[in-house]
Amino acid sequence: MTGRNDRMTGSIRVLVVDDQFLIRAGLVGLLRAAPGIEVVGEAGDGDEAVELAARTRPDVILMDIRMPGMNGIAATTEILAHAPEPAPRVLVLTTFDLDEYVYGALRAGASGFLLKDSGPERLLAAVAAVGCGDALFAPSVTRRLVEAFARQTAGPGGCDDEPLPDLAALTLREVEVLKLIARGLTNADIAERLYISEATVKTHLNRTMSKLGLDSRAQAVVVAYETGLVRPGAPG
Repeated sequence: MTGRNDRMTGSIRVLVVDDQFLIRAGLVGLLRAAPGIEVVGEAGDGDEAVELAARTRPDVILMDIRMPGMNGIAATTEILAHAPEPAPRVLVLTTFDLDEYVYGALRAGASGFLLKDSGPERLLAAVAAVGCGDALFAPSVTRRLVEAFARQTAGPGGCDDEPLPDLAALTLREVEVLKLIARGLTNADIAERLYISEATVKTHLNRTMSKLGLDSRAQAVVVAYETGLVRPGAPG
């Protein structure tokens, strides 16, 4: 986390990935006009995204999810598997939120997703949020998406052969925090419910993610459902 904070003292470095030229050009133009954001590259497919991510080391990657050849799920997996710390935050671009491809990307470690028809203010706010390591959207949105697909054995481009993380490595408090995160509570909500500080919640979450080898908060939500710690439809 220290390395990312150090990098965040300057501009947020963004890589834009979309196979449609006009959409990609529009995103690049909008980002370049915004203060505090530097576009370090643009890619038209997953293979190019992997190469540029390794070369430019962006803070945030705007990743189109449905592309010919290597799709956004595979590209996200490849980038996060080989990125030095601090790894980039991947923000998935999609045309509709209840999308099995988005679920696959969150499963692979993407930090969040954004609808392509979101306005300029929403896009810039999202880039700023994930660039600084904050939660992008209400946890309830992640929960709704994950619940819709958690019972599937795998989504397109999913990770069928990968074993689920072993929750036995977690302390009781870490399990409790993970469960509340998966149920859609914010750090502030969890702190209030457990009578601890928000900083302590973040510490428990960071330790949980480190023990389970997770790259994002959204990925932690996915793991909580897929391991059965939280079940679809369970009360919050």
